[in-house]
Amino acid sequence: MKLLLAVGLFLGGGCCVAQPNPHADPIDFDPLVRDGLNHFYNLDYDGASQRFEKVIQAHPDDPMAYAFDLVAVIFRELYHQDLLDTTYYAHDSFLSTKRDVQIPAASRQKIEDLTNKVISLADQRIRNNPRDANAYFARGYARGLHAAYITLADHSWYTAAKQGLAARGDSEQALKIDPDYADADMAIGIQQFAVASLPRFVRMVVGIAGVGGNKEKGLDLLKVAATRGVVTPVEARTTLSLFLRHDGRYPEALAVQHGLAVEYPHDYLFRLEEANLAKDEGNGPLAIATYKAVLADAQKPGYFIDPRLQMAYFGLADTERGQNDIQDAAQHYLEAARQPNCSDWLRKRAELNAGEMLDLLHQRSAAVAEYQKAANGGGDQSQASMARKLMDSAYTGK
Repeated sequence: MKLLLAVGLFLGGGCCVAQPNPHADPIDFDPLVRDGLNHFYNLDYDGASQRFEKVIQAHPDDPMAYAFDLVAVIFRELYHQDLLDTTYYAHDSFLSTKRDVQIPAASRQKIEDLTNKVISLADQRIRNNPRDANAYFARGYARGLHAAYITLADHSWYTAAKQGLAARGDSEQALKIDPDYADADMAIGIQQFAVASLPRFVRMVVGIAGVGGNKEKGLDLLKVAATRGVVTPVEARTTLSLFLRHDGRYPEALAVQHGLAVEYPHDYLFRLEEANLAKDEGNGPLAIATYKAVLADAQKPGYFIDPRLQMAYFGLADTERGQNDIQDAAQHYLEAARQPNCSDWLRKRAELNAGEMLDLLHQRSAAVAEYQKAANGGGDQSQASMARKLMDSAYTGK
């Protein structure tokens, strides 16, 4: 749903907690969980999942053990599809942009199995103890994760909306049992902001016409989760930055995002988001310098794990285009398209944009070659229609 309804970008936990918090699940403080989250925040999804699988072995009846692994599995797949560049969600166009997301069948099945396992174990605990706040939170956490996943991977708006509302309901129940269960404020905050951002017609289409929302209340709840939560501080700050960006509150968003980038300097996505925010704010020189700094760090052996350089090159090219630096924009769109791990969706966008820049440089033959690539059959076809038009008539920048 708009703003993902259950945006869970970079899900996990915050900084290490010295003393167990009575208003959180004891498993959250397991050293292996904290180690797994540390790997997760360095985008080492495989390393995180390996550790979370050991947590499952040690806690086979705890729903949160499976929820942590669900985090790693979902976001590994979304990252590999170039779906974690928040430029895609910061504006409303992603609602009408249908992408063909090719997630391997085995990964899809694992995501479904883990989600169902969390819900099943949580249901059992709630039947045994209707006042188990940890079980309600775990169930809501898994539902929110799954809602984010099917929103991005499948554009399943109706199902995602229902799951997002269920996640909110579980979180509200956890807070009724324990009003200081700060992690539960996150899902409610996401729902409050997202629902308030939706036009009434869209609410009716997805079946949530009677659900209330309030943007400022949503932001306030995210701040609570960010400052007092145990599992959700980084997640809540990331979502807070995204929502502020969506509403054009760039200085506030940059302040939040800079804090994340300083705390996790080897998280490629956190660093990239600083550049994205500077671009959206209209500070082209700062954005260009920040993209180039990210790309320079990516050349250092081991600095980032599996950096998706196409995201930075594409953002850099967009910014240069906005600064009327057509030559460099063309070069960097081409660099984005050439990255070996680039998704077909982003590659064809880069090829189309590169063609437009080459047309402006009066390199028509080279431009047509890029349009032909963007219009090729098979894979993503979202750029094909425009590419074919530009093959017949050169782009003029109008």
